[in-house]
Amino acid sequence: ASGMGLGMARAFGAAGMKVMLGDIEQEPLDRAVAELRGKGYEAAGVHVDVADRDSVFAAADATIKAFGKVHVLCNNAGIGVSGKSEKCAMENWRWVVDVNLWGVIYGLQAFVPLIESHGEGGHVMSTASMAGMVSFRYMGPYNATKFAVVTIMETMMEEHRDDNLGVSVLCPGVVATNIASGTRNRQDRYGGMREARDLEANEEMLGKGLDPDIVGEQVLEAILEGQPYIFTDPSMRKYIDKRFQRLSAGYDWADNCQALKKDRRAKAAT
Repeated sequence: ASGMGLGMARAFGAAGMKVMLGDIEQEPLDRAVAELRGKGYEAAGVHVDVADRDSVFAAADATIKAFGKVHVLCNNAGIGVSGKSEKCAMENWRWVVDVNLWGVIYGLQAFVPLIESHGEGGHVMSTASMAGMVSFRYMGPYNATKFAVVTIMETMMEEHRDDNLGVSVLCPGVVATNIASGTRNRQDRYGGMREARDLEANEEMLGKGLDPDIVGEQVLEAILEGQPYIFTDPSMRKYIDKRFQRLSAGYDWADNCQALKKDRRAKAAT
């Protein structure tokens, strides 16, 4: 009901789609649905905690009850916690993994069978991050979950190459969302609501980011064109190039590795 999710909902509604919004915050959800309906779009909302499997499946049931069918799924909910992997508190690890990773898995398992059931085709999009392509410092839990989302969606790309289910992964750079204050919705089982560290600095950075409505339009364009990878900031290509240079250097090292030279299979192959 905010950020990129709302941007997608606006773009989808403008394109004539029926839109079901899901959010853990009821008031923003109600406002977002009212906004879409005020524009003449057919929209509804459902309260959902993506870290709770039953809640996600209930949202799927509510969607079918409201609209009869599902054609497009966007797994977009996400939160972030900074910290070194070996020092980050376990409750932080669990919260990030449950929302960013399990939330995507629950969404796929709840909604993809509904898309496949009618045989009309559809599309699945999950939001990862550039942190799913490049490992940024002091973001261990966040990086880990976003890399996982990327590989899940890449696996689905392979699994659905020959059917009518399109698959995309969104890897945004800096976007003007309120993810910096995501701890406002932190569930009690993960320690409860609290103020985000360095909130002002993060909000200043995010405030200079890309308009989430543009991301929503980009996602719609990618779905219509069958584009698997959705990058919002072409200037960040350099980080991916540097990553692949490091990977290639690893293979260069392996070519001359003394231990591998003892492998008889390698000698036989040459």
